[in-house]
Amino acid sequence: MTDVLCITVTYSPGPTLESFVDSLVPNGFPPARVVVVDNGSTDGAPEAVAESRRSVTLVRSPGNVGYGRAVNLGAQQAGPDEQWLLVCNPDTLATPDTLARLLEAARRAPRAGALGPRVLDPDGSVYPSARALPSIRTGIGHALLSGVWPSNPWTRRYQQRDVSASETAAEVGCWTRRYQQRDVSASETAAEVGWLSGAFLLLRREAFEEIGGFDDDFFMYFEDVDLGRRLAEAGWSNLFVPDAVVTHVGGESTARAADAMVTAHHRSAHLYIAKTHPGAVWRPVVWALGVGLRLRSRATVALARRHG
Repeated sequence: MTDVLCITVTYSPGPTLESFVDSLVPNGFPPARVVVVDNGSTDGAPEAVAESRRSVTLVRSPGNVGYGRAVNLGAQQAGPDEQWLLVCNPDTLATPDTLARLLEAARRAPRAGALGPRVLDPDGSVYPSARALPSIRTGIGHALLSGVWPSNPWTRRYQQRDVSASETAAEVGCWTRRYQQRDVSASETAAEVGWLSGAFLLLRREAFEEIGGFDDDFFMYFEDVDLGRRLAEAGWSNLFVPDAVVTHVGGESTARAADAMVTAHHRSAHLYIAKTHPGAVWRPVVWALGVGLRLRSRATVALARRHG
């Protein structure tokens, strides 16, 4: 696995960072390198892991520069032989063959620019990590109804939750995949999707560098959506590989800053809309959606505080 550089971004990650690095050992790390890009941790966890593991290199960012920009800093550490970038959250745990399965799928799909595994929540349920690119119509329906009607058709279309675990991506018709965007997160064969969760993502370095990496304008959230969109526009595919599995255990840093994360999510959603709908014709729509997203963000935070 010496041609793979693993990049993870930290912000006071707590003990999850050590567990994450240890979960990579059965996947061939070391001798492959792990670059930890720290965005201003105060808990000492990044330093402790770097000191105790020779395969880990600690890179300090100028401050809390956001997720995508930090990954870009880590990618600059790649050597000439490291043709794959494994971008992971420090609160994920890989199974022993996760990386091998992703690399095998990549060898079968030379135009795959990004490959993502099946992501499980701590209770074993499947997280919808392989999704359709959001349209304005789908985004509005999802934003308005996901909290009160989780099974609404717009959320299903966006999160691709409709295909049962017994179905394979090949059994889902082309029309359904393209327009209804049924859930391939529970399928058993690799499938091309709109975008993949940045929680655990294998990137072909050639493709990543061709499109200029992550867009630094996104502080947190939607940088992976935007990456998937730009990869597709450049002729690369986003490939979901369900027989590769990771568990997303949830991090301490995001739990401590839940309100800030909600605000960041809505700001990034508005930024994504603005970037994908430029020009004077779309300006009133983008402005109106920005107002709606700000109101939704405040309501979400207030509701969360009310219910503890």
